[in-house]
Amino acid sequence: MSENRSQFAPTPDRSDEIQYQIQQLSGRDWQLWSIGVLVMLVLVTGILAIFFPNLLNEKKMVAVEEHFLPQLLFGLITLIILVNIYLMEQRRSLNATRAALIRELVFNQRLENMSLFDPLTQLFNRRALDEMVQREITRVSRIGSSLSFLLFDIDGFRSINTQFGHQAGDKLLVEVAQLLRNNFRGGDVLFRLGGDEFLVVMPDTAETQVDPALVRLQKSIDTWNAGRRRDFDLSLSWGLAGYVVGLSQEDILRHAERKLYQRKHRMVPLF
Repeated sequence: MSENRSQFAPTPDRSDEIQYQIQQLSGRDWQLWSIGVLVMLVLVTGILAIFFPNLLNEKKMVAVEEHFLPQLLFGLITLIILVNIYLMEQRRSLNATRAALIRELVFNQRLENMSLFDPLTQLFNRRALDEMVQREITRVSRIGSSLSFLLFDIDGFRSINTQFGHQAGDKLLVEVAQLLRNNFRGGDVLFRLGGDEFLVVMPDTAETQVDPALVRLQKSIDTWNAGRRRDFDLSLSWGLAGYVVGLSQEDILRHAERKLYQRKHRMVPLF
């Protein structure tokens, strides 16, 4: 019941770093805006100096003699052109950088989401289990709530694969995943651990409260078997383990697995 982590899986730290860089770019936008405002103020002052010299003199501002007016006008035009070129280049660079960061962020988030799901059944995978269950264990330990782990596997799955082919086996895995979705609560979290093993993590649920979901699941399996022309009947074995303070995730899964194989060895019905 182990699965290697992908070395290419994105990390939350990288996503946080990208978001921080995007925020920093917003600060540079404000800097460019401030430069533009400053240039406008200089431009307004220059126009006033050229066309309203008396007004400036009355307010004790800059006095400009007439023979300096062409040079001043040329300087203002040159300044406007240079500043506009600079601002346009900076905005282009900022927009390109921001777009690249957003693309990387979206790509990382997609990779992260893909790395947490089993591609066949679209249930959470073992990597998601390692990341999510420890947080739930911490939560129930803090508030004193119940937490149950219900482990399933498909009886005779290897022989089904051998007799009917892997395509039929994959289809059966998908249909079992759907049966689990249909019969557990929205707050219960479903995982495919690999092969034909499935896990349902049931927050705020004691071991004595699991029976109604198992009854619903068995009825759905009976309906599934009755409505399909197959050379086999679907059956599941299960093992139930409740969280006890101080146990690790691995301890709980080993306990559930031991119960599952005890039931499978005795060929006990699902319910």
